[in-house]
Amino acid sequence: MERADIDALLQRFDQAAIADGNPRTRAIVNRLLRELFYTIEDFDIQPSEFWSAVELLAEAGRSGELGLIVPGLGLEHYLDLRADEAERRAGLSGGTPRTIEGPLYVAGAPLCECEARLDDGKDDGEPLFMRGQVLDSAGQPVPHALVEVWHANSLGNYSYFDKTQSDFNLRRSIRTDAQGRYRFRSIMPCGYSVPPQGATDRLLEQLGRHGHRPAHVHFFVSAPGFRKLTTQINIQDDPYLWDDFAFGSREGLVPDIERFSAPEELRRSGVSKPFARIEFNFTLHRAAAPAPSSEVSRARAQA
Repeated sequence: MERADIDALLQRFDQAAIADGNPRTRAIVNRLLRELFYTIEDFDIQPSEFWSAVELLAEAGRSGELGLIVPGLGLEHYLDLRADEAERRAGLSGGTPRTIEGPLYVAGAPLCECEARLDDGKDDGEPLFMRGQVLDSAGQPVPHALVEVWHANSLGNYSYFDKTQSDFNLRRSIRTDAQGRYRFRSIMPCGYSVPPQGATDRLLEQLGRHGHRPAHVHFFVSAPGFRKLTTQINIQDDPYLWDDFAFGSREGLVPDIERFSAPEELRRSGVSKPFARIEFNFTLHRAAAPAPSSEVSRARAQA
């Protein structure tokens, strides 16, 4: 079909409306349909190919993999870059880089004051100690900020979604002290891959890509009067550090790792084997009226 014919068809579809509906939704859907129709025409997409794509998305919905396809196609990273641009236009610069939330946050993690132990002691992974401060853009402490942290175990699995783990394993909310300080003990996370032969894996294969993520630790950091930060730190020695299928790795989010094995260090830290330590400070922007909200409304698991 010629584009003029497609446009006439889409206009007929739109004129079938019997009420105004939501003007923004109507405009967005019409635009998406136009681009989809153009794509079908330009690539001569056949009905069997079209319905194969519909079934893949339906399967992804049934298996909960849409939350993997979105970052895997770069959509979530693109939204982060748009948010960065909006903040720059509002005069906000610097601060800890944001990066993708991913689909594996679970609301309701236990709240701890200043420090926490994330793991339940059942995973034999490398002990990890992490500490730092929450600061404002002038380098001053943000007292009593909330640091929400979650990450995978040494097999790359997340509690709640992995029913073999205890409730809220490797998940905590930590209220910082008056100097914005937090600290926690956990285990070193492992990277993970999308489910083998699942919808995401099959789509990435068609794109000539892999489905691996590097080891990382997720954070929400928030405080009254400040913009909420969604970010993660990556483990520097992971082979997929800069080859993340979800495009979540960013400069400024790969802290140095210190490793300790001396007996006196083990005794001081209360562990029986070599451990790792990471120090990382978070810098928050103060709330700014011209900038879009940093609070993202989306469906999330609730334990």
